[in-house]
Amino acid sequence: MNGRKKVVIIGGGITGLSAAYYMQKEVNEQGYPLDITLIEASPELGGKIQTVRRDGYVIERGPDSFLIRKKSVDQLASDLGIADQLVRNATGQAYILLQDQMHPIPAGAVMGIPTEVKPFITSGLFSLSGKLRAAGDFVLPRSEVSGDQSLGKFFRRRFGTEVVENLIEPLLSGVYAGDIDQMSLESTFPQFYEVERKHRSLILGMKKTTPKQLPQKNSHSSKKMGAFHTFRQGLESVVEALEEQLDPVVVMKGTRVIKVDKQDDRVILTLSDQQQIEADAVIMATSHSVASQLFEPHGLLKELGTISTTSVATVALGFPKSAMKREIDGTGFLVPRSSNYSITACTLVDRKWPTTTPDDKVMVRAFVGRIGEEAIVDLPDSEIEKIVLKDLGEILDLEGQPEFCIITRWKEDRPQYRVGHKEKILRARQELHEQFPMIQLAGASYNGVGLPDCIDQGVAAMENILTELFK
Repeated sequence: MNGRKKVVIIGGGITGLSAAYYMQKEVNEQGYPLDITLIEASPELGGKIQTVRRDGYVIERGPDSFLIRKKSVDQLASDLGIADQLVRNATGQAYILLQDQMHPIPAGAVMGIPTEVKPFITSGLFSLSGKLRAAGDFVLPRSEVSGDQSLGKFFRRRFGTEVVENLIEPLLSGVYAGDIDQMSLESTFPQFYEVERKHRSLILGMKKTTPKQLPQKNSHSSKKMGAFHTFRQGLESVVEALEEQLDPVVVMKGTRVIKVDKQDDRVILTLSDQQQIEADAVIMATSHSVASQLFEPHGLLKELGTISTTSVATVALGFPKSAMKREIDGTGFLVPRSSNYSITACTLVDRKWPTTTPDDKVMVRAFVGRIGEEAIVDLPDSEIEKIVLKDLGEILDLEGQPEFCIITRWKEDRPQYRVGHKEKILRARQELHEQFPMIQLAGASYNGVGLPDCIDQGVAAMENILTELFK
């Protein structure tokens, strides 16, 4: 091959796409003698990023945005030349639906942790005894637990059960559709542990460390800026731009890797069409379950197979504005586990993202399914739609039938970062490195599920491989 090297990236979600794009960028800029192939099992690239555009609506099937403070997606958009398509979410009140009442999330709450006393004291989310118990955070000593612990254990100790179940659990567990009493503090929100270590009181520590919200630039308004970005025509815009600019990367869609072997210091990949590809290095940007299955014949990554997953579904519905009889001044609400409703959360999409919805329409996006409550995801579309419409009819006074209903199931899709997750991933990477040092693991199963986290992992894997091959 005249000294040329070959890298194969398995998985065409945002992790694999970012790795391919930035690796090709390095090849172009540094002149590395390197050929890149991207292999994706499904017919389309993008993984969980899927946008439907119809009749003036922009409808997300998967994630709908990303945190601006994590810079990776904004940087990628700039590198791709599509930063002008970024839009910031409209700010508005978010609620907790508790005992059929909409309670505003207290002002100043950071992932449920109060940084302002008055909104917390006056909130109807908690009883007097619950508020008094939460005030214990001011005097409680630091935890003596060393190593990882569950989010539930950590926060119950500091604030008591009522604040955890009515506020913190709906906010924190929603990201992972997980059980707060099993979720790893170290792998999900380690910053809270660090705040306790440094400041003892979480309330005082978060107040000191949380940046002040700035008013909108070039505006006389004191309105706070939204914390999230998306693209005007949906998140799939970034996938489309990546695919367009991947040339000369070879992209193979609808092709599955069914076997991984090695010969000397090269990797041999057998594909679903029985074709074989040799590579000097591989980035496994797949789910942990796929990686575990591929390396099972080698006795590797068995522990990855023990990472639990859960199933969720999103239900997007469009209505004429006149269909919503109850006016809610906000962008959405969360539903605690103690509720009698099937939905776990709801976004008023036209409020949060005005560019997604025609002016005379409203769009809501409801979520169903979480750990221990996944059966609903397996129901037929018509049953899920009926259940969601019943819930929304009672909560929002929605009347009539929707103009559309788009249901997306994510089966066994959300990896559960349970206590000990970080150590489990470290062990998996170490055992893989001992037998297949030319293979890197990256993606939502490992070190963060958000889009910026996935991009960061893809870039880190890419950099590790280029260092091994050329530096």
